Amino acid sequence: MRIGLDARFYGPHAGTGIGRYTNRLIEQLERLDQVNAYVVFLRDDNFDFYHPANPRFSKVRAPWRWYSLGEQVGFPRLLRAHRLELTHFLHFNVPLAAPAPFITTIHDLILNKFPTARASTLGPVRYWFKHAAYQAVIRTAARRAERLIAVTQHTKHDVVTSFRLPPDKVDVVYEAADAAQPLPLVSAEQLKRKFGLSDPFIFYVGTAYPHKNLERLVEAIARLNRSGTRLTLVLAGRDDYFYRRLKKLVALRGYNQRERIIVFTGYINDDVLDAFYRAAQLYVCPSLYEGFGLPGLEAMARGTPVLSARRSSLPEVYGDAAAYVDSENVTALAASIGQLLRDDAQRQELRRRGFSRIQQFSWEKMAEQTLAVYNAIGAKHL
Repeated sequence: MRIGLDARFYGPHAGTGIGRYTNRLIEQLERLDQVNAYVVFLRDDNFDFYHPANPRFSKVRAPWRWYSLGEQVGFPRLLRAHRLELTHFLHFNVPLAAPAPFITTIHDLILNKFPTARASTLGPVRYWFKHAAYQAVIRTAARRAERLIAVTQHTKHDVVTSFRLPPDKVDVVYEAADAAQPLPLVSAEQLKRKFGLSDPFIFYVGTAYPHKNLERLVEAIARLNRSGTRLTLVLAGRDDYFYRRLKKLVALRGYNQRERIIVFTGYINDDVLDAFYRAAQLYVCPSLYEGFGLPGLEAMARGTPVLSARRSSLPEVYGDAAAYVDSENVTALAASIGQLLRDDAQRQELRRRGFSRIQQFSWEKMAEQTLAVYNAIGAKHL
């Protein structure tokens, strides 16, 4: 087959779970597949990051932003011009006129579960207009797709019930965590000097969208410090509208007035991310909804104990390798963090379980299962 991959999330600065998924899928397919031919579609700003390592892979510019008019009009024309027999959209933003057959990966239905203008920089009217367009795009993609890939059983359930699809149309293909480097490329001491940190600190990496529940996490850390537990929270993520809004809240409430207990790093590269995972006393995921929860697995791969919300897909992915808390309850969240910091034996047990848990996930397995979906469609149509 001649297969197209929508890789507009590709690159070192993707900064999202979808970006990590895109990178690893292409890397593994290049290694695994010596039969099919692939056309990898990239934006102008990530085109030079990708260098095909398999002669059956080529790259093409697709210079359209997600959810844009150009994406809806220009991208389908480009796909047809390359005479593809199958296209894999690695995110749900499938042009309404995309040529069939295609499959799409749905990572989550956050915009269905949390349809609020507070999660957007747009005004209410523009937001709800955009939300209606999103609903049209994802519903059309879900119904027109030859097959769908969901990254967890929880996401599959959401997709099947939200769009009234037959369960056998949706394949569950788990993501994975990148293996830790044998030795850190950035030391804990370098990390602490650069960001002005002192022990102990806990860590979170990701966006600051409202469903991530960071306001409650910040309040929990402030309560612990007021009660005499000296502790820093490090929040890593690109400095966008939502992080700036969280910074304003921290300043308004005076959390950093006496000493800096909330540290915002902005965007960090993978080497610094690895060092933060290793040096943190605890990784905390307070999110109210996740399609997969990749950072928690990355933390486990580096021996960092994980405290997670007991919500959505997170218990499915983390199993018994994480401690769980009702993250909507600030008192409970603060108490769980404090208790884990005091209990060395529990943290050691979580580390042991974490190393065992991550063995159940691999990027190679993810790519093998995805390739099996491609080949099943090829066998049906060719």
